[in-house]
Amino acid sequence: MTITTIDDPGDPRLASYHDIRERNLARENLFIAEGKVVLNVLFSARRFEAQSVLLLESRLAGMTETLAKAPETLPVFVVPPAVMDAVAGFNVHRGVLAAVGRRPPESADRLVAALPREALVLVLVGISNHDNVGSIFRNAAAFGVDAVLLDATSCDPLYRKAIRVSVGAALKVPFAVADDAGALIAALDAAGFRQFALSPGGRLDIRDLARPPRAALYLGTEGEGLPEDVMARMTTLRIPIAPGFDSLNVAAASAIALHRLYRPD
Repeated sequence: MTITTIDDPGDPRLASYHDIRERNLARENLFIAEGKVVLNVLFSARRFEAQSVLLLESRLAGMTETLAKAPETLPVFVVPPAVMDAVAGFNVHRGVLAAVGRRPPESADRLVAALPREALVLVLVGISNHDNVGSIFRNAAAFGVDAVLLDATSCDPLYRKAIRVSVGAALKVPFAVADDAGALIAALDAAGFRQFALSPGGRLDIRDLARPPRAALYLGTEGEGLPEDVMARMTTLRIPIAPGFDSLNVAAASAIALHRLYRPD
């Protein structure tokens, strides 16, 4: 592995890491992964190909085991704190970044067609908060979700912050994006999935649900929840909570619901 020390923030080899604040995260051909735990998942899962790693000089010694999982040809750039901050545009206190190539977009139809005979799918509709998407992916990995499907109004799971909050699960759990919820409903219906919408006003207590072999659970955005026309096309589920309180955070609700649907091997 080639380890190179760079002292100039204008070095063209660092171009992928320039100005990676949240507003600049949606880049056409690459995304940024941050933190040692996330890079461990990146190099272990191998769903995505890293183009380079950028480390603070103080972090290099502690990254030996992580970098040993990476391809031998991966460039590793080591910089002092002033260079790291100048390149990134803010204080990167973790000091561990990777520029990673995006995979060609996978169609929801193709991903659904490749799922096993017994499968659990999570569907996100209108969830545009990075923290919630990251937390939901973390829960999906923890409870054996086979795939996550998102509509076009949900945020990109490969945003740096979403990946970080997911502790790398967004790099491990397969996902696909469709134009709208209707396309996702049609794809899952054609594949024989029973589809459920999680809502505070759901008709069925989730504790009374017997999970079918192929199940898809829909989650909607905070406040508004899932659109009425989506919920009208499937069984609605509720998580019982104390009287007088409105609802749970969507990420917390996903953990409870997925725990109920989880089938350990």
